[in-house]
Amino acid sequence: MSLIAQYRGLGKSYGARTLFSDISMNIHEGDRIGLIGVNGAGKSTLLKVFAEVISPDAGEVSIKKGFRAVYLPQESHFEEGKTVSALIDETLDAFCAEDTEAYGKAWHLIGQVEFPDLSAPVETLSGGWKKRLAVVLALIKMPDLLFLDEPTNHLDLSGILWLEALLKRADFAYVMITHDRALLSNVTGITVELGEQYPGGYLKIEGNYTEFLRRRDELLSSQAKQESALASVMRREKEWLARSPKARTTKAQFRIDNAKRMEEELADVRTRNRSNREMDLDFTSTQRKTRQLVVAKGLARHLEDRTLFEELSFVLSPGTCLGLVGNNGTGKSTLMRQLCGKEAPDKGLVREAEGLRIVHFEQERDSLDLEMPLRKALSPDSDSVIYRGRPLHVVTWAKKFLFTPDQLDLPLGRLSGGEKARVLLARLMRQPADVLLLDEPTNDLDIPSLEMLEESLREFQGAVVLASHDRYLMETVTSSMLGFLDTGGVFACSGVEQWGRENRPKPVQKKAAPEKKVRQEPKAKKKFTYKHKYELEQIEEKIGEVEALAADLEARVNDPAIASDPAALQEACGALGEAQKEVESLYSRWEVLEELKAEAEAGA
Repeated sequence: MSLIAQYRGLGKSYGARTLFSDISMNIHEGDRIGLIGVNGAGKSTLLKVFAEVISPDAGEVSIKKGFRAVYLPQESHFEEGKTVSALIDETLDAFCAEDTEAYGKAWHLIGQVEFPDLSAPVETLSGGWKKRLAVVLALIKMPDLLFLDEPTNHLDLSGILWLEALLKRADFAYVMITHDRALLSNVTGITVELGEQYPGGYLKIEGNYTEFLRRRDELLSSQAKQESALASVMRREKEWLARSPKARTTKAQFRIDNAKRMEEELADVRTRNRSNREMDLDFTSTQRKTRQLVVAKGLARHLEDRTLFEELSFVLSPGTCLGLVGNNGTGKSTLMRQLCGKEAPDKGLVREAEGLRIVHFEQERDSLDLEMPLRKALSPDSDSVIYRGRPLHVVTWAKKFLFTPDQLDLPLGRLSGGEKARVLLARLMRQPADVLLLDEPTNDLDIPSLEMLEESLREFQGAVVLASHDRYLMETVTSSMLGFLDTGGVFACSGVEQWGRENRPKPVQKKAAPEKKVRQEPKAKKKFTYKHKYELEQIEEKIGEVEALAADLEARVNDPAIASDPAALQEACGALGEAQKEVESLYSRWEVLEELKAEAEAGA
């Protein structure tokens, strides 16, 4: 594959703090690179350097001539008053005006996104639709190399699955920052992690995230063994040096010099190993053994336009983790509020064990006073907190959540989204609980924090109800799942993949329902009449005609001239859908008639 971009010896600092130094990497056509690291490691800054949005303090950036690089930031800002259609047209005119094929591909992509209203002012869009629009505008520019900074931000589960499908089909190279481990596993072939625990400050592994984890663990384990071996050798060398040997011989001088070199190497390895910090997250269970902590029976919530759920019943027992899967606004948060008594169900009841302790982590960060110093947020009443029956000084408590002592006097408003999330998790850990209700606890958390959350939830001995768009976490820690549908309703599902299938619009299946009833009617009561014989003779020809029509309509949908006209594209897609439904309906009817004919012949 051709080389697209080359980076040599990149370095960047802010004030006295060095974000990264001496980073070198090549990007080739077809490369799919995941860029990860803890919050504050410098990922976004490095991505901007890669994309030539900002300049490095040291090193060289070279994107080959003839290749187009496009940068998609975490937060996209659009000109107020502009409509979705106007922004699309502006981008099309700037990048595709003289390329008919690119113009057609762009409109085909736009049609697949299914914007609710192309004439809507951009400021009226939700965060998820703004993100989809930003992705579409970036792709209209026909990049050879795309840089994506946290592209799943603001996307709900359907949006994440849409983005994943898009990246799987990508014919361009990309570098993507994300904390979504399932996305990393499914769409990347190279993983790069920034971190002081690695020699040179970063680790690059050929392979997806799963392969990266395996080889990273091998490296860190080897590095820990290296520290132990060097420490053992240094103890012996220090004993020798303590006897004050004089460097009268070349051999003695060499050993002294070698001891100094090993001491420096040990200090370097020890520093790398100590920098591999993890959040010390451990929820406190009350150790309660009651088998039925919470019993939900016949719960319902009705809105004006749809029913979120009804006749919903389940039991929460110690050691269980119930996952809630679905898009925003489908009722997951509502169910949690009903379980903890913050909202009454329209029907049904929630019965709690006597003296039950429920801790509720809410999705919104509104409960934080942004003027409050971090010290007081972590330890409201004194300079210590009581954790598991013993006092811990606020500095020690802060370090459990990766805060440094010099951050303690900062107001919460100065913290990042991930740091605010860690403050809320710290509050939860101070409260012994029988049941944890966690509503999107992964928002803004980096991968090491997600891994610690995952481990803590697996070890928690109470019951957990977890709502998250993090598929990796959901598949790992939940013992059962409820799927919340966009159209309303809840069903027990085996995983996110099944929810995705069930949540897709199914007009064909709904139309075909009456046909299924016909097929399931008692066969003995049906006769193969002359009318049925005539219908069977005609239906094969009819199927052929409708299949030909569907093929013509599919060709129209893929026609660049149609694809470039939003109204015509929408009309063609609608007609194609109707034709495909008719084909399925005819085949269903044909099967019924063939069965009737076979029964009649068998009984003759």
